[in-house]
Amino acid sequence: MTTTGTSIGSSQTTTLPSNNDTNDLAKYGLQGLSSLVRMEQTDFTSYAIGQDIGKCGLDLSPNAKILKNLASPWSETSRSEVEPQFQIPLHLQNSQLKDHQIDPATCDSKIQNFTDETLFYIFYMKPRDTLQEYAARELVARNWRYHKDIQVWLTKDSNVEPVLIGQDVEKGVYIFFDPHNWEKIRKEFVLHYSSVQA
Repeated sequence: MTTTGTSIGSSQTTTLPSNNDTNDLAKYGLQGLSSLVRMEQTDFTSYAIGQDIGKCGLDLSPNAKILKNLASPWSETSRSEVEPQFQIPLHLQNSQLKDHQIDPATCDSKIQNFTDETLFYIFYMKPRDTLQEYAARELVARNWRYHKDIQVWLTKDSNVEPVLIGQDVEKGVYIFFDPHNWEKIRKEFVLHYSSVQA
């Protein structure tokens, strides 16, 4: 901005816009907005109002799969050129996986081979999934119990016999699995049977 001098006896200062300010006002001010409204094609029009996908030459019928044909409206190649056509051989296709069905017998036989840490991973990382249920069943089969109040898995330490304190309360040494630090912690604990899910 440039400032002109003041006249004698005048307290007003006149400010004239500089050349950069004039260009910015033309682009982003009311003058730029009016050209945008009139749809005069400039570099900024597409940024401000977007692109009409109907003008991209795509099949927009309800059954058309646009994502297979279009990677981006600005790309020079179509998606079909980027990803080649292929067929999965029949002997590699697994209809159970394709239909998202898990055979219980297969899952039970495989899950028995997993370590405790793998079962904990499945339990905590697959919430509300069939695999979480299978992992929980296998952990229970391995003598792990889920504590409902503190929400962790625990098992009795096989080296120390627990002492019965009451009818449904015992004190002993237990091994807890800490999901936050991903480690097994051994500590003395008073266990109420009603708090444990079998």
